[in-house]
Amino acid sequence: MPRILIIEDEQKIASFVKQGFSQEGFVVDVASDGIDGLHLATTSEYDLLVLDVMLPGRDGWSVLEEIRRHRPDQPVILLTALDAVSHRVKGLTAGADDYLVKPFAFSELLARVRNVLRRAPVHPVEVLCLDDLEMDLLRHKATRAGKSLDLAPQEYRLLEYLLRHAGEVLTRTRIAEQVWDMNFDGDSNVVDVAIRRLRRKVDDTFAQKLIHTLRGVGYVLEQRGARDEEK
Repeated sequence: MPRILIIEDEQKIASFVKQGFSQEGFVVDVASDGIDGLHLATTSEYDLLVLDVMLPGRDGWSVLEEIRRHRPDQPVILLTALDAVSHRVKGLTAGADDYLVKPFAFSELLARVRNVLRRAPVHPVEVLCLDDLEMDLLRHKATRAGKSLDLAPQEYRLLEYLLRHAGEVLTRTRIAEQVWDMNFDGDSNVVDVAIRRLRRKVDDTFAQKLIHTLRGVGYVLEQRGARDEEK
């Protein structure tokens, strides 16, 4: 599944675009300011970025410039209310692959995204690994220490999301939005229950635990030394 990062501070637009991409089968992350967006863009792997220009924290021009330093081949579409020809030229000159002016139709944005993705170099990730945990995306199979893990479809999606973001602290809200495509209710324990079930299959029979809880924050999938293991 292609992964897209939306860096957009207008919540209604971000939610609208995210929902549309999710319905089209994309995996979507959202950042609401330039600082968080740049961090995600340079520490995680995305097939494409949809980047607003007028952002708090750090504007889209400087975010794009920094991304080009670290990842010159990263596909980027600028999404902005700045519609002057000079702004479009500036964006394309700075390294954007395309430029779309607000307001826009989602169908046009989707067409531009697909067009940019077709032009981008294809480097498919076929296997996700952490320590002795391995997920073969082509065969839709997960193993630990060579032992097959019998995962339900939702557990498979959850583990894939954790592996794609290994080492990142993931809040319950973020997990619920990305894996279940739902708004997280603070009183709901759906994420905790799912993590608990996944732990039984991934961790319970192994000395080295990979799924860790950060109380009051969320979860992280990572390899830790013996001294770091939670009691």
